[in-house]
Amino acid sequence: MLTTGADERGDVDHRRRTVSWSSRVRDIALLGGIWAAGFTITALPLMSVSYGPGVRNYSLDLILDAVNACIALLAAYLVHGRFLRQGRMQDLLLTHGLVLLALAGLGVTVLTDTVSGIPVQAAGIWLPVAVLSVAAVLIAAAALLDAPPIRRAETKKWSALSVVAEVCLLSVLFMVLSSSETELSAFFSPAEALTVAGHPLVVAGHGWVALWFFVASIAFAYRSSRFQDPLLRWAAPAFSLAGFARVNYMLFPEVHTHWLYAGDAFRTACYLLLLVGATREIREYWSARAGAAVLEDRRRLARELHDGVIQELAFIKSQSLTLTEKSGTSSRIVNACNRALDEARAALHALGQTGDEPLGLVLHRAVQDLADRHTVDLEVELDDSIDADADQQHALLRITREAVSNAVRHGNAKRVRIGLARTGGMRCLTVQDDGNGFDLTTALASASGYGLTSMRERAELLPGAFAIHSQDGQGSVVTVTW
Repeated sequence: MLTTGADERGDVDHRRRTVSWSSRVRDIALLGGIWAAGFTITALPLMSVSYGPGVRNYSLDLILDAVNACIALLAAYLVHGRFLRQGRMQDLLLTHGLVLLALAGLGVTVLTDTVSGIPVQAAGIWLPVAVLSVAAVLIAAAALLDAPPIRRAETKKWSALSVVAEVCLLSVLFMVLSSSETELSAFFSPAEALTVAGHPLVVAGHGWVALWFFVASIAFAYRSSRFQDPLLRWAAPAFSLAGFARVNYMLFPEVHTHWLYAGDAFRTACYLLLLVGATREIREYWSARAGAAVLEDRRRLARELHDGVIQELAFIKSQSLTLTEKSGTSSRIVNACNRALDEARAALHALGQTGDEPLGLVLHRAVQDLADRHTVDLEVELDDSIDADADQQHALLRITREAVSNAVRHGNAKRVRIGLARTGGMRCLTVQDDGNGFDLTTALASASGYGLTSMRERAELLPGAFAIHSQDGQGSVVTVTW
């Protein structure tokens, strides 16, 4: 079971990401195309003078039943793994709905062919419809339910209880249908015994199942339009096809067993879409696992950096303050330690980043830390709607930290203002201070100009533009536009 110790919050977060508009359009187009094709294929035989019952192929029919059952069980396995990790009741309902789909197909076929003494009508006709009815209701309930998750410690208990309940339900259904075989057979004459698949009760059962499959399809489409979920995204069109399969069985009953009908094609297409969803689910799961492993390693490195390098640098700085001021050695060591501490803290912050936080929050937190340490008044005016990817966030964070550090250390600034806004369709970051200012040409020519060069290179890699305006005694303004 895919239940190993991945970061659960990350696993939930990656599923709760909002879906882009283009993705929604594609999903709606796919679902609309399937509904149009389903109505067309179902309506064509109704407009024909004659309608062939299907194609006789016992081997292919059995193979399709086996493949469909395996896909349904694979999807159930994946969804059950999600239930064990997240404790969502809708995942448990969907798990058992998919298991019942598999049993209603291949399970009943194997039961009919291998066990003697079982009434064929109960096992081959009535039982699949009854099991499918329960499966469709469970799947629709899973699509409609939005219950709070249960505690992870109780998921295994709920899983075991649900398995017991499912076994009891199947046993009761089989016993009731077997004992009622005589009463069910009384509804039609012996001459109609071979056409039991067209009995009104069976036809009504197919209609009932189709109704709940369509409800599930619409509900899954609504949920997948709000949040990114690879399996449920494909469940919506899949259960649409399952609904059209039942409509075809209702209009054109399977008079002959082991024949292939249009409903069989719809049903197989449904399972193929579920297989696509299952493969996407597996890929997303392992991507999330890899991301969680990287994040955990970054956190470990951040802890090591905090407990090792930063502590040692702080000790060196404290000891350097006790040195005598001969040849300026003490001040140079202290300044070097300050720069190293800032670099270490910046690396520590970068390692702790998850990439999901808004850019404004990241900048505000980093600058507030610098302002508190250097006793500087801070003004912020940040547009939280402005976003940036993880690499851009890191570059903008380093530029901001460098600009604030320069303003405090070299310009003796007492007030720093940080701005983040949209200007003419572009995103703009500004760092303004009231310090002493400097001559830009002289600064770039000196050894201390490396910080300015680094900021410019980081801005150009966004890609973006970098500008700095400063005059002696009038402070400075650093601007990054991207």
